[in-house]
Amino acid sequence: MKNIQIIVISVLLILSTNIFAQEIEFNKSDFSSKDKYKQAKSYVKEGDAIYIQGPGFYRQALEFYLKAYNLYQRNAALDYKIGNCYLASIQKTKCLKYFNEAFKYNPRIKSDIYYKIGRGNHLNLKFDEAIKFYKKYKNSLSPKELQTEHKKIEKRIAECNTGKELIKKPVRVFIDNLGENINSAYPDYSPLISADESMLIFTSRRPGGYNDDLASDGGYFEDIYISYNNGSGWSKAQNMGKPLNTKDHDATIGLSADGQQLFTYKGNENGGDIFVSELQGEEWSKPTDKPLKKYINTDYHESGASFSFDGRTMYFISDKPDDNLGQHDIFVSNWDSEKERWGEPRNLSNTINTEYDERGVFMHPDGRTIYFSSTGHNTMGGYDIFKSELQDDGSWSTPVNLGYPINTPGDDRFFVMAASGKHGYYASDKDGGFGSHDIYMITFRGPEKPTIQSNEDNLLANVAPVIETVMEKSVEIKTTRLTILKGTIKDAFTNKPVAASIEIVDNDKNQVISVQKSNSATGKYLVSLPSGKNYGIAVKADGYLFHSENFDIPAATSYQEIVKDILLNKLAVGTKIVLKNIFFDYAKATLRPTSEAELTRLLKLLNDFPTLRIEISGHTDNRGSLKTNTRLSEARAKAVVDYLISKGISADRLEYKGYAYFQPIATNKTEEGRQKNRRVEFKVLSK
Repeated sequence: MKNIQIIVISVLLILSTNIFAQEIEFNKSDFSSKDKYKQAKSYVKEGDAIYIQGPGFYRQALEFYLKAYNLYQRNAALDYKIGNCYLASIQKTKCLKYFNEAFKYNPRIKSDIYYKIGRGNHLNLKFDEAIKFYKKYKNSLSPKELQTEHKKIEKRIAECNTGKELIKKPVRVFIDNLGENINSAYPDYSPLISADESMLIFTSRRPGGYNDDLASDGGYFEDIYISYNNGSGWSKAQNMGKPLNTKDHDATIGLSADGQQLFTYKGNENGGDIFVSELQGEEWSKPTDKPLKKYINTDYHESGASFSFDGRTMYFISDKPDDNLGQHDIFVSNWDSEKERWGEPRNLSNTINTEYDERGVFMHPDGRTIYFSSTGHNTMGGYDIFKSELQDDGSWSTPVNLGYPINTPGDDRFFVMAASGKHGYYASDKDGGFGSHDIYMITFRGPEKPTIQSNEDNLLANVAPVIETVMEKSVEIKTTRLTILKGTIKDAFTNKPVAASIEIVDNDKNQVISVQKSNSATGKYLVSLPSGKNYGIAVKADGYLFHSENFDIPAATSYQEIVKDILLNKLAVGTKIVLKNIFFDYAKATLRPTSEAELTRLLKLLNDFPTLRIEISGHTDNRGSLKTNTRLSEARAKAVVDYLISKGISADRLEYKGYAYFQPIATNKTEEGRQKNRRVEFKVLSK
């Protein structure tokens, strides 16, 4: 990630024909006293000494220019420089006043004054005025100048036309500054959140960091900060210190949904690379680029990264020339489990990437919606945030602008979405913030409820179905089809946290799609399960019997959070384990193919402990006769034993028995309880 100030410098250098405006000269007759004249000249001299260092220093220069302005307010060169300073500051919209004054006192103050007035109007949402001045600037250029400036001007005009359309239909959102616990008077940006919004990690260029020296652009070095949400708001952000922060630039770029793996950016001789760190207990590991070497990190600038929900696909930003469509593009890479590194990347899509700049990529935990910032597509100015959805055929939908007021003519970037789809977080340089970039939370309000006013019943009857259809479509677009499974994993006897692996299986395909870990210090885990699959969840740890769960989540299931605290049992005689991913045909003892993953886990346990003897037991609910239930429960237990014997397990290590409905683990008065009672268990007979 290039830091904010460097980006601002590059943008303004493009916008300006010359960042050094003509000298500011005063006449003694302009002042009421000689002292005020000398004072104004002194302020200008101090401001110029700072201004000449570039846009990264304009904020400091502005302080002196404003002091001079307060002594004399009719100097076109001073107005022009103040306008440039505001254009590079937190209060960009204020530039318009000073560019207008500069033009008023000297229409020829600079050759780009029409452009600067156009930009000021653009930032103030005065799109028609902006277009008028952009055209005046275009008409003022020589044929040679027009060759280099034409494309830029036409793009600005197109942005204004987009802005005019977007503000006609503002999106229904609340946008709240996260406040002084998070934001400072300095740039704060690149927010990352855990899927359940309990943790926020972000980048700041405030003083008091790991390195309090100033970087070459006049700002403080980037450091990584963290805050927690306890339900009543965000805690005071804390610098994360070593090993994440160093004396160079260190920035946040991507976080796994469970908050256990962090992508960071580090400034180095390659112009900046991506590193990865893991939360080991309560400590973050030293960031490493080992799994990112060869294919991800290059001699060019790599920044911005996001994991897929299963952790096996990475989306990242690079300006490497190979397969690049523009300035920075979004690339995709898949994890190579054999070589334990990320594989050769490919350009994500020419539907997503443009000839301009794409940044701040974020793949939602739903596994199908990607968000990113771009200066291309139908932006209304600067970076706008877009979203695209992965189609069934593997293509990406045409990116959609998130709309106004989320997007503005300024820079709106680093968008991340909570798993619920209710909140988004991003960085913006909009007016009214604490610093040049602040972090904001977006609350999506959903579609507006229709108002029907009619005294005629037949009219109401005709209109209502139409409105209902519109509402359903709106809800479908906004709904996040995702289940979050979270909780803790602990020892069943000591209740102490256990570092366990959580294996997620697509039961229909008998395919492991993700392996995650619980935190060794807290036992916490969080798993994202996009809707539309039958999942088997297996929790395993050394010295413990595995624990399994089943989640059959239909495709239409909207967002939900399931809290499941799991207790793991040591391998001890008498311990019972429910095999929750063993499936049979209705009223039969025929094992379904979806049982394969669970049976394989049981088989591995028996092979890992060659002296282990177990009993497989079948259980039913209380519906039907005792004779039928006894026969069915025993036949199902025998089917599991027969499978294990067919795979090489000695028959003398296995027993089976059908208990019908005599050992319920839940009530038989509800369907949910009866479903729990219909099960297969194994019990340890001897070790």
